[in-house]
Order: sequence, then C-alpha cells, then structure tokens
Amino acid sequence: MAEDLSTSRWQEPLIAQTINWPFYESLDAVRQALGAWLDAAHPSRRESPHRIVHAEPGVSLRAYEAATGPVVMLVPAPIKGAYIWDLLPQVSVVNHLLRRGFRVYLVDWSRPTAREQALGLADYGDRLLAGCVDGIERETGEHRVLLAGHSLGGTLAAVFAAIHPERVLALALLGSPINFGSDFGAFAPIVALSPPAERVTAVRENVPGSFLNSVSLMASPATFAWSRAKDWLECLADRDAMESHLAVERWALDEKALPGQFFVETWEQLFRANRFMAGTLIVNGMRAAPASVTSPLVCVVDARCEIAPPQAVLPFYAAAGSREKRLLWYEGDRGVSLQHVGVLVGKTAHVGLWPQIADWLLARVGEANARARARPGN
Repeated sequence: MAEDLSTSRWQEPLIAQTINWPFYESLDAVRQALGAWLDAAHPSRRESPHRIVHAEPGVSLRAYEAATGPVVMLVPAPIKGAYIWDLLPQVSVVNHLLRRGFRVYLVDWSRPTAREQALGLADYGDRLLAGCVDGIERETGEHRVLLAGHSLGGTLAAVFAAIHPERVLALALLGSPINFGSDFGAFAPIVALSPPAERVTAVRENVPGSFLNSVSLMASPATFAWSRAKDWLECLADRDAMESHLAVERWALDEKALPGQFFVETWEQLFRANRFMAGTLIVNGMRAAPASVTSPLVCVVDARCEIAPPQAVLPFYAAAGSREKRLLWYEGDRGVSLQHVGVLVGKTAHVGLWPQIADWLLARVGEANARARARPGN
C-alpha cells in the first residue's frame, strides 16, 4: 500500500528541530524592548489604579477600587497583556463597569518561566481561575462571581463555568471560540494539517509568543495585517481614533509565551479534537460540556471575525444548559487596529454594546438576590 504523504508523518520528528525557536525567543525580547521604549518615549496607554489581591505562579489578580457592588471577574486571553480591558479611560471596560457600580477584578496571566512549563489546561481552565475566585471571596465574602472572558480567555472561562457552576453567577463571552474542529474559522486548515502539538514543543519548555503570532498571521493575514493597515488609514483624520489605534498596536507587542503543556493540551484537546463541545473534556477529573454551563449566558459575536466566527460560537450557545441566554452582535469599529479586540476597545462598542452587557449582568444579580430573599428562612 502506498504511503499517504499528505500526513507527512516522516517529517513530524523534525518539526521541533526545524522551527527556529531561538529566533522567536529573540523576537519576543525585541518586541518587549520596543514596547518599553515606546512607553518611555510616548506612553500610549493609561491604566486605572489597581492593586494585587492574589498571586501565585502563573497568575495574579488585579482589583480596582470601588464601593460595594456586584463582583465581576474579567478573563483575558493568556497570550497578551491583560490591560487590553483597561487600555484608555474613554474605551476601558474596567472604567465602564466601575461607573455602573461593579466591583471589578482582572485576571493577569503571568509570563511563564521554566518552572511553569508544566502548567496545563487543568491549571488555566480550573485551578488558577479557582484561586482567583477564592481570592475575591476572601476580600468580598462573595462565593459566586459574574465571569466575563474575551477570545481564548472566554474559552477558559466557559470551561471553568462548566465544571464550577456553583461559583459563576452569570457568564459573558466576548468573541470567544468554543466550537473548534472544522468550524474554527481561519485556524481550521492549520489545525487540520499540523502535526501533533507535542512534536512542535518537543525541544522547548515554553512556546514563544512571537511563534504564536506568526501562526495567527499565517492563518488570517486579513485579520492580523491588512485590516490593521486599513484601520490606520481610516484613523488619519480622527485624532481620538488614532490614539486608540496606536495604543492597541503598542499592546500587540506584548506577546506572552505559553507553557508547553498548556499549548499541547489546548491544541490537541480543544482545537483538534473539539472535546469541550463533544462533552468529552476531562479537567481535574471533572467532565466539562456545554450542557454543564447552567449559569445565565450572554455571547457577543462578530459576523466578520475569522478568529471566533459565528460557527465557532453559536453551536455552543445553543447547546449550553443555561435557562437564560442572550445573543448580541458586534459590527466593528474604527480605531481598534485588530477588529478582534474591538469589542473591548471600540468606541461604538462602549456606546452601544457595553451598556447592554452591564444592564444584563445587573439584572441577573437582581434576580439572584430576589431568589435568595425568597428562600425559606430568609
């Protein structure tokens, strides 16, 4: 029988050796140094004051000063800086929620060192998030939180909500792909044709952020190159839009490596095998499935997005066990550089979309409080 060369199995052991890992690591260092120089020469971001209320290897948790109110925990994607949620005062999700009376906490994934190379999906999707929720409970007394995640951060938040429904009062997913496999937008061909992820990381402890950026660029040059240039041109006559565009470009330099184990498990179990949607994902001995997500659910979808296209979100939305759901659509912005983060930093998103999200979250808190008062003995 003739060998099927399309699988390139004879090449797989060479994958890790042929990737120029030192180049990507050096590129990470260059990009971070350029970002630091830009910050010193002309600061392009203005973050809100915060303090660290919980920290352990792999993560820290930011707290923003506010009066007592509903507790919301924000989960960013682990491959970039968390401050995309708080980039500029006029387009800051943190500020928006603070103004609406929320107590805001922001997960900040750490840059992994050699000691964190073994952190995996069970750490990012369960243990580290649970530690953050525990830190919030120690400070506020609240056992449940409103949980909001963006991109891969939303995917991790959904996994956490599936295995710990008792800790999640409501779940908001913003441009977060859940249904992978052949429906994973621009990344589907790369996932389908790539060798097993453990071969890619065979000789490295962590996967450099610039390598991940290169994979993203190869998957969707329209998203990660052409649309950024187009956005810059559209901002030339709009000073405010150009300010936010440049701030996002600065943020894009903050690539973070991923622990090798987390990369392998995410690529194989989520991206390739689609185990979460299939209901076969096991995290720390617990099964994670869409039907296990029972907290109220709101999903924000961008019909034009190649990173989290509708087909990567809507099947999960339909399959989730939540009795109360809401679907919102985002139509894009000028001045966001990468449209995938527009839901966090876009002007029209803050004018039209975030008031709806905040209203929805506050309504869920009100309903939960009403149910608690109606219980016997209260």
